[in-house]
Amino acid sequence: MNIVGPCMAELLRQIVSQLEEWVWVSGIRIGDETIPFVVILLLGAGIFFTIRLGLIQVRALAHGFAVVSGRYSDPEDEGDVSHFQALSTALSATVGIGNVAGVAIAIHWGGPGALFWMWITAFLGMATKFSEVTLAQAYRVVEERKPGDPPWKGTVAGGPMHYIEKGLGKYWKILAIFFAALMAVTAFLGGNGVQANTVADVMRDEFAVPIWASGLVTATVVALVIIGGISRIGKVTGILAPAMAAVYVGGALVILGIHWDQILPSLGLIVTEAFNPSAGVAGAGMGAFLVTMMWGVRRGLYSNEAGQGSAPIAHAAARTDEPVSEGVGALLEPFIDTIVICTMTALVIIVTSSWDDRFPTELTLSGGHVSFLAEREDGRFDFFVGSPDSILVEEAAPVDTGPGVRRMAWHEVAIDSFFVDEAQTRPFSGVIYPGEGRAVDGDGVEYASLFGPAPQNGAPLTMMAFRRGLPGDWGHYIVILTVLLFAISSAIAWSYYGDRSAHYLFGERSVLPYKLAFVLAHFLGAVVPLTVAWTLGDVFLGLIIIPNLIAVVALTPKVRELADSYFERKPWLEDK
Repeated sequence: MNIVGPCMAELLRQIVSQLEEWVWVSGIRIGDETIPFVVILLLGAGIFFTIRLGLIQVRALAHGFAVVSGRYSDPEDEGDVSHFQALSTALSATVGIGNVAGVAIAIHWGGPGALFWMWITAFLGMATKFSEVTLAQAYRVVEERKPGDPPWKGTVAGGPMHYIEKGLGKYWKILAIFFAALMAVTAFLGGNGVQANTVADVMRDEFAVPIWASGLVTATVVALVIIGGISRIGKVTGILAPAMAAVYVGGALVILGIHWDQILPSLGLIVTEAFNPSAGVAGAGMGAFLVTMMWGVRRGLYSNEAGQGSAPIAHAAARTDEPVSEGVGALLEPFIDTIVICTMTALVIIVTSSWDDRFPTELTLSGGHVSFLAEREDGRFDFFVGSPDSILVEEAAPVDTGPGVRRMAWHEVAIDSFFVDEAQTRPFSGVIYPGEGRAVDGDGVEYASLFGPAPQNGAPLTMMAFRRGLPGDWGHYIVILTVLLFAISSAIAWSYYGDRSAHYLFGERSVLPYKLAFVLAHFLGAVVPLTVAWTLGDVFLGLIIIPNLIAVVALTPKVRELADSYFERKPWLEDK
């Protein structure tokens, strides 16, 4: 059952491509390349916080681990969840599909060097995360639970919309409303639709499960948890987050142990490719420094969420009377998520030589993986150029593949050969009709799918790396399991971010309708094309950081005041 047909898929690609151009491409032009304004804002803010707060991500790292361990927790403090549960909820949103699929996508487009820029984004993001979470605690709103209150009603509301309004004043409320509206929509897309899409993608490729069936199952599970509110969310994520991290990291460590001699060369490749990238599997257009940096920053932002204002909403619910204590716990997120787990994913993909390889693939002619591109005179590619009426193929090879000719692509990489059998022993000769999702050979036989060597991307690429890296033929099941856990836990956490935004905009009565709409959006996210789902999520992530970072930069003196007071008083020693 393919709900999104070829024509609709192409229209969606054109729309999101234009949105992506506005958000992630427009910027300051340097030579032949452009540094997007979003990248400048994100990295610039991280540098500012790092300097202004005196390398807080280094000074407070050990203390952050002590805080989340529960050593200084007081169950009588106001809030809905413990430090650990708040961290688990936020980590469930950050340690998720971005670690499995996002890293693979960054390497697919930007090469191994993209990981270096993910590291930079994470290091700077630790200071950003500290700042925004500290503010969320300082300006949160705490209400008393009344008898008969529904389970989904929390006692705490916090996040950027509150510190914008309360910290900057009533004249800034329009910015708070703008942020809350963006967050409510972003939760539907990047925090929800992408999760469902990745699960459906993996289950279809591995077990031939219809995408609608996967979407229905995961949407049901998400619904059962989020109706219980933040207390149930915190309990579930407190179990899921450590469990999924242990399974995934354990598998990655085994692979790296087997390929230990490739670790140092791979790390060297990552650093070298960060500044002098090669073309990689995605073609000549990807061998550009700023392209590699952009994809690293984009996927780094999606993975650790620093600066976008989502995690502060979860951390605002933590039981504490010291805002900075939650801030130091929160700065662990980019470290755990990106510097540890994303690095493991990237190394597994690189040491198994999966990142620039092509694999035997069933090329479903009407699926979301199919796209079209045209080679330019300079050797780069234009993407999403619209499907041609037909593509002529002779003895497996497309005919007429010069500059300007529209090519069929799989994961945005041109397909060079087509076969009619899975073993790829019978070359296809005939005509492919992309708009109709079919191919017809010289004898008039029709095919809904062909076969050929093609690259993988997203979660399937990580699956292939685990499959290659572990003995036997079972390694990919680790990725399948963790994708399921990651996707469900991330969607659960993001539902809370969205309902707190709805609560700010429309009051308590909007929370339950928002949760129901969130479940529906989860199902719809499963059935749209992979590239559309990720790109839409990227667009809104790029937009949402603007109002948040404006506020956090403006309130940095308050963060510095709170931090100085906290480390001077050392209240954690008084609580022992």
